[in-house]
Amino acid sequence: QVQLVESGGGLVQPGGSLTLSCLSSMSISNLSSIAWYRQVPGKDREFVAATAWRGMELYADSVKGRFTISGDSAKNTVSLQMANIEFEDTAVYYCEVVYGGIPYWGPGARVTVSS
Repeated sequence: QVQLVESGGGLVQPGGSLTLSCLSSMSISNLSSIAWYRQVPGKDREFVAATAWRGMELYADSVKGRFTISGDSAKNTVSLQMANIEFEDTAVYYCEVVYGGIPYWGPGARVTVSS
């Protein structure tokens, strides 16, 4: 079983920056990949970014060039650096891993973009 906890959410102005962190109870070196998703009320959870330990990074088109995912194996943390934030980035952000064929999710971190 893997426990994930997101942190770093909050209120940010358009054009601003914010960094979310996902702390894993399992060494992230033992995980093939970690992903970030986000969800707004009334909509499906959508993929944001993912990183794999072969150096692969994937991004949704909506965040490409603005968000950066990175992992710190010493801290068992995967971060999502968000820059040039837009109103449409308002959502609850979740990190997700699949281990043993089972998906695990954190409780989420809320990001609100408001001027």
